[in-house]
Amino acid sequence: MTNNYKEFKMVVGGRDVIIETGKYAEQTNGACIVRCGETAVMVTVCMSASPREGMDFFPLQVDYEEKMYSIGKIPGGFKKREGRASDKAILTSRLIDRPLRPLFPKGLFNDVVVIAQALSVEPDIQPEPLAMIGSSIALAISDIPWAGPTGSVVVGFVDGKYVINPDLKQREVSAIHLNLAGTKDAILMIEAGANEVSNDEMVNAIMFGHEEIKKICKFIEEEIVPAVGKPKLEIELYHIPEELDKEVRAYASEKIDWAIDTFDRQERQSRQDAVEKEIVEHFKEIYPDNVREVKDSIYYITKEKVRAKIFDKGIRPDGRGLKDVRPIWCEKHVLPRVHGSAVFTRGQTQTLTTCTLGMLSEVQKLEGLDEETNKRYMHQYNFPGYCTGEAKAIKSPGRREIGHGALAERALVPVIPSEDEFPYAIRVVNDIMSSNGSSSMASVCGSTMALMDAGVPIKNPVAGVAMGLIKNQETGEFRVMTDIQGLEDFLGDMDFKVAGTVNGITAIQMDIKIKGISEEIMHTAINQANEGRQFILSKMLECIPEVSPKLSDYAPKILNFQINPEKIGDVIGKQGCVIKKIMEETGTEIEFNEDNSGRGYISTVGPIENAERAKQIILLIAKDPEVGDMFISEVVRILPKTGAFVEIAPGKDGMIHISKMSEKRINSVDEVLKIGDKVKVEIIKIGEKGIDLKLLEIVND
Repeated sequence: MTNNYKEFKMVVGGRDVIIETGKYAEQTNGACIVRCGETAVMVTVCMSASPREGMDFFPLQVDYEEKMYSIGKIPGGFKKREGRASDKAILTSRLIDRPLRPLFPKGLFNDVVVIAQALSVEPDIQPEPLAMIGSSIALAISDIPWAGPTGSVVVGFVDGKYVINPDLKQREVSAIHLNLAGTKDAILMIEAGANEVSNDEMVNAIMFGHEEIKKICKFIEEEIVPAVGKPKLEIELYHIPEELDKEVRAYASEKIDWAIDTFDRQERQSRQDAVEKEIVEHFKEIYPDNVREVKDSIYYITKEKVRAKIFDKGIRPDGRGLKDVRPIWCEKHVLPRVHGSAVFTRGQTQTLTTCTLGMLSEVQKLEGLDEETNKRYMHQYNFPGYCTGEAKAIKSPGRREIGHGALAERALVPVIPSEDEFPYAIRVVNDIMSSNGSSSMASVCGSTMALMDAGVPIKNPVAGVAMGLIKNQETGEFRVMTDIQGLEDFLGDMDFKVAGTVNGITAIQMDIKIKGISEEIMHTAINQANEGRQFILSKMLECIPEVSPKLSDYAPKILNFQINPEKIGDVIGKQGCVIKKIMEETGTEIEFNEDNSGRGYISTVGPIENAERAKQIILLIAKDPEVGDMFISEVVRILPKTGAFVEIAPGKDGMIHISKMSEKRINSVDEVLKIGDKVKVEIIKIGEKGIDLKLLEIVND
């Protein structure tokens, strides 16, 4: 074993967490393995020796790798190796990235790559929080400049009590699933799903988690870094030359004031483009090799002026006050052949949302490291180039699209009816048609309306709103903005998205550009978001006040049924002959759950009566007939002077005696019935010779 090997132990959420350094991946800038129980994650960090040429943003890349061997599985597919990252892995990569990014020094343009690999996974101990802690440790002990450490936990809310890093059973019943990261002083990242919890319950969960984060940060800072940390590299960071910046400010200040002095977005953009062109041309001869620095100086001057206007006067770029929501208009049922559809528009952000219903066999099958094997509610988000006026080809969804779709999905899952209440697979697609900020929250609103239009009996409508922040770093004063648009997100300090119902919060996501936010900012943002959310909900309900009472004519009609599992073979029949006949005669599709529970589903695109007839046949096959049973069936044979035979189930007939067809005397069955008639009958006797029926009514279409 290497002489550099060190092992550290701390307690997180009541469990021992072991950190190993100096034993593996020795050529990295920093590396560690984090273990808890039988879960182990390795995290490595590497930085390029020099800045990437021409970069104008920090090139940080974070990848979370799900190794199928970690749970003792061989990957599916032809190649039998891990392929494209799963949505869960991509979302975890984003969780790791977001608290790390604000703590790197401005002007660092060297490539930094963080890779976290789940090596062994115990179902009760999730690898994701360990990966986040490991990323902090690997950076903290590396020679890469970084202002950490950070800590990360998952907070659950079980039986009225908060739990750190809940186990599998606790996660199944938890009212909150909160991913939280921060420093010892402030919160950096929030990602949460919840079952309509109150503002106070959510804030208390955040603060409860932060107390554990403080302990993690202290341990890294006081125990690990002094023992194995490398001295930080002295790197020359990019900066604007002081003399150049001073000259640009003197020349450009009034011009930029004029450029941003309009509430019309297109006019403002046009002015800014013209002013930037003029300023760059002016300084081309003076600083011919510093065009980039001139443009950067213009950007920072503009940022300072827009922020000052908001902070000092409470006036936002489009003229709104701090709490004002942009104008909203909505449409429902915009696409007649689609099962459910809606358009939600807020300012210049617009989404077209569709809802498609299908059989439960159409659920999304998942291959990952956790217990979930399929997804019944599928929520997808698309952000084509045209929504921002850009000439871009459509490509497969990137990390941002997957992240936004997952956030909207998380917001709506708590209100989706159970499989028993609504036995459908549900796919919702958001196509962003225009974007100027907060498109993910617009997709929450549009999705709610599309689900209601489709007739999905959601528990409560959900709306979402994005909050922004301008904070004075010297005084600590701050201003929170409701319903931020693109410029406010770009120039502000926080993007804090909150979704929920009239009763409470269902999802939160927070990204920040500063080094953390306080409890006071948290309370203000969440309470102000609640006001904005309730206003948006009222506008949505003006358009669609209630769930559609019926499904679309083009949607499948689905019934569920439950039979004795031992009777499944009777329903299917030899080589499927019985079930095929039922489906052909009723125009339905029938499927059983794979768990051999006897639970099944019947769907039809025709009248619901088709599914009811198929269900009746299945139940009759699966149970012994009893006196008093009533059902609808078809006349299959007639004996004119005796009676009519009705098929109770495939291979099982009953007879309506001529005397049981009418209150009046009839001479021949032909006077009342003919072969092919659909009739409602009741079993009146079960004897050795067969089953006797009584005609209740003829129900031909």
